[in-house]
Amino acid sequence: MSDIIRHEGIVDNIEEGCVHVRILQSSACVACKVADYCNAAESKEKLVDVYVDSTENMKIGQTVIVAAKRKDAVKALLWAFAIPLLVMILVLILIVILTGHEGWAAIGALLSLVPYYVLLYLLRHQMRRQITFFIE
Repeated sequence: MSDIIRHEGIVDNIEEGCVHVRILQSSACVACKVADYCNAAESKEKLVDVYVDSTENMKIGQTVIVAAKRKDAVKALLWAFAIPLLVMILVLILIVILTGHEGWAAIGALLSLVPYYVLLYLLRHQMRRQITFFIE
């Protein structure tokens, strides 16, 4: 199993030190012969910011391979999904224990995500240094 995750993309925009790459992420169903007749086939467009030292060799519309290390992907999944799930579960259990009211616990668990994602937003520049994409 490779330690690098790769996706083909198209350069959408170029700024000083940053290349915006549009990636078409499609499910395995897209390659299926009956995908036109099935509602399960889906594809999503993602815009990835790749910070580079030099943008001299890049052109808008150019096809590139965007890559990231697998450990960076795992870290991103933890921050985006696993940690918020744990926060919700802990808050849910804590409020049920303290109040005995499941409705308030559910609302509190959902509201606990607001400060978590605000914190992620405020720390986005530090996170950018830890999770990096590169162009091959």
